[in-house]
Amino acid sequence: MDLFSSPPPLAPPTSEGHIRARLRLLRSHRVGIQTYKRLMAEHSGDAQAALAALPQLARSAGVKEYTACPPGLVDRELAAARRVGARMLWQGDPLYPSALLDLPDAPPMLWARGVRDLLDRPAVALVGARNASSLGRRMAASLAKGLGDNGLVVASGLARGIDKIVHETALSTGTIAVVAGGVDVIYPRENAALTGLIAEQGLILSEMPMGVQPQARHFPRRNRIISGLSRAVVVVEAAVRSGSLITARDALDQGREVMAVPGHPFDARAAGCNLLLRDGAALVRGPDDVLEVLASLPQPSIRNVVDRTPAPSPPRLLRESAPDRSNVGDPVRDRILTFLGPSPIAEDQLVRDLALPGQAIAEELLALEMDGAVIRQPGGLLARSA
Repeated sequence: MDLFSSPPPLAPPTSEGHIRARLRLLRSHRVGIQTYKRLMAEHSGDAQAALAALPQLARSAGVKEYTACPPGLVDRELAAARRVGARMLWQGDPLYPSALLDLPDAPPMLWARGVRDLLDRPAVALVGARNASSLGRRMAASLAKGLGDNGLVVASGLARGIDKIVHETALSTGTIAVVAGGVDVIYPRENAALTGLIAEQGLILSEMPMGVQPQARHFPRRNRIISGLSRAVVVVEAAVRSGSLITARDALDQGREVMAVPGHPFDARAAGCNLLLRDGAALVRGPDDVLEVLASLPQPSIRNVVDRTPAPSPPRLLRESAPDRSNVGDPVRDRILTFLGPSPIAEDQLVRDLALPGQAIAEELLALEMDGAVIRQPGGLLARSA
C-alpha cells in the first residue's frame, strides 16, 4: 500500500550509484508505484534525497521507526540478476515497453530476461484455464501458431494449462512470459524446461524483486502487465472467478480489446468466456477472427488508447463456477476428467493429448462410463456428463 500519492516518467538512471539509490527507494517498505513517482518528482529525480526524506514522511503518516531498504538487499538483488543475465528496464529507457507508459500504475522498473527486442513488436495476450480441456488446449495452440505466423508476439503468464501451451507453440515466432515472482524463479516447477527455453528464445518479464516466490496477491498485479503489453487479450477458457477474467477486466480498464472463445454452457471452464461474449467481447473461432479485429484498430502505437472512447464496464461476474464433481485420488482418472468437457472429442485424440499408456486410459474410461461420469457417443466420441 502506498503511503502517499503521482506524475511523469523520469529519465533512466545513468550511473551505478543512481541505479542502487532508485532500487533502494522502490524496494523500501510501503513505497508503492505512486509514492515512488511522487517522491522522485518532488526531489527532481534525486533518489538519494528521496531516501533521506522517507523516515520523516513515514513519521508524518504515523509509521514509527521507519527504515528504508538496506543497501545490502539491493546488492544481493543485483548480484542475482547478473547470475541469470537479467537486465533492468527503467521508465525512460528506450527498451522499456512503450505500451505500458500510458498505464497509471506502470511499473517504474521491470526485470527482463531473454530477447528484449520482442518488446518492439505488437503483442496479443492469450490466457486461460490452468485445468484446460483437450479442446481448449488445441484452440490455444492454433491461436498461438496463427498469430505468431502473422508476426505477432504472444504474451501470457507462464502458468499451467493454456499459458504453457501458448508459450510452447509461440517459442519460434516470439513469446513473452510475464511472471508473478522474480524472473529467476521457476514456478510452477513443472515448467522448468519451458522457463529455460523462454529465457533463451523468448522474454521473461517481472516487476518483482529477484528471488521472490509468487504469492496469491502477486498474480493480479502481473495480469495488468500482460494486458498492458498487448493490443488485445484473448480468453480461451476461464471460469467465472478466475485470473483470466481479471486480465480481461484489466484490458477493458486499459482500453485494450477483449476477445473470447465460446464454450459449452455446461462446462464451467467456458462460463467466463461466455460471460465476456454476452457483455460485448469479440467472438473468436480462430486466428483470423483475432487478426480481423486487430486490423480494425488504430495502427499507431498503443498511446492512442488515451484518446479513445472510454472502455465498457467490466463484465458482471455474477456466479461462482460450477463445482468440479470429479472423484479425486486417482491421477489417471483425474486427468481424463480434466481433459474432457461436455463437448465431445475423439477417443484417439484424448489418448494423444494425455500421453499415457493406452491400457491405463482404457481401464479408467470403462470405470468412468460405468460410474456415469463419461458418456460414449457414436463415432468413437467421448464427453464428460453434465
